[in-house]
Amino acid sequence: MQRTAALPAVRTALAVAVAGAVIALSACGSSDSSGGSAGGFKAPDIPMAKKLGDKEGAVNILAWPGYAEDGSNDPATDWVTPFEKDTGCQATVKYFGSSDEALNLMKSGDYDVVSASGDATLRLIAGGYVQPVNTDLLTNYADIQPFLKNTAYNSVGGQMYGMPQGWGANLLTYNPDVVKPAPTSWADMFDASSPYQGKVSAYDSPIYIADAALVLMKTTPDLKITNPYALDKKQFDAAVALLKKQRGIVGEYWSDYAAQQQAFEKGDDVLGTSWQVIVNLVEADKKPIQGVVPDEGSTGWSDTWMINSKTKHVNCAYAWLDYIGGPQGNAAAAYYFGEAPANAKACDTIATVDKDPTFCDTFHAADAAYAKKIWYWTTPISQCLDGRTNVKCVPYSEWAKAWTEIKG
Repeated sequence: MQRTAALPAVRTALAVAVAGAVIALSACGSSDSSGGSAGGFKAPDIPMAKKLGDKEGAVNILAWPGYAEDGSNDPATDWVTPFEKDTGCQATVKYFGSSDEALNLMKSGDYDVVSASGDATLRLIAGGYVQPVNTDLLTNYADIQPFLKNTAYNSVGGQMYGMPQGWGANLLTYNPDVVKPAPTSWADMFDASSPYQGKVSAYDSPIYIADAALVLMKTTPDLKITNPYALDKKQFDAAVALLKKQRGIVGEYWSDYAAQQQAFEKGDDVLGTSWQVIVNLVEADKKPIQGVVPDEGSTGWSDTWMINSKTKHVNCAYAWLDYIGGPQGNAAAAYYFGEAPANAKACDTIATVDKDPTFCDTFHAADAAYAKKIWYWTTPISQCLDGRTNVKCVPYSEWAKAWTEIKG
């Protein structure tokens, strides 16, 4: 997909449909909205590169659409070819449409690197499909925003498993000409008596259950939810019940950003969960829209480039991580895709090369306080991610089953 005007393109869908059992981990640490890892589970004993040697001449890249553009979709959009020229590593790129698909493809061992979202990273690590990354071998790692390092979804016990790519928040979005007063809480999305019944849009994925849990963290403190991805049976049932009540006011469950953009522009949607890039597109068409992160925070995504534990091209794999995490590669991908870049210097590149000095301000790229409000997608597992050991939490496979029931 190519960009139009000065606005970024995004993946057509981020829906996650995890089929099958979620890998059970031996012990899990807690996470908070800043992503800090604590405790950590015991990862498989996979060797880590100690030094780099001669490049092998090839690298097989598994990527979300928009993360590794080589000119085949748009001849004017190509940051893979410069990488090939600089390193001698010929890149073969395959795009995937969901985290579950990426996980299955990585199991084959045919791909050297993958751009993994937070709902897949722990499964990749626990399954032994990716290797720990020696960040001392990545010259651009020092410029990665600190709040994206050593998080609960990309590290274990302080050991990084990849190079951060970019991140973004799921926004509470509304039409200010219709929705009055302006919503200030995600609870406004779950009001069964909402005057905007039928014009509310929600994200179409089992991971959206975490959004309901986030609401319950504030509205029902007796449930004692401290992490929206770590829900015991009682907490999970409460979140599911809240979503079933919300179903009566939802007019659309969306996964295609263009569909939600059009719905807001036509007035079919006036309140919903959305992304910054969608807000930008609607504003560019001069239609009314506002997007905020409420005081209780938000869910969101943060993607990480990881290296296959079976790679035969480890030197070219490290070269790709260093390039795509560097100021040029990271700027190109983040700007095209529509997200905050991970590399702090990428913002200067976007301002000069793409002549968009406001991009990083719009996406809060260097705003650690803003990033701290986000609960990045993390795979729910039976060992509670909040550190509890006296109960079991509901794994993602059960989230997927419940999501089918919620939508009816």
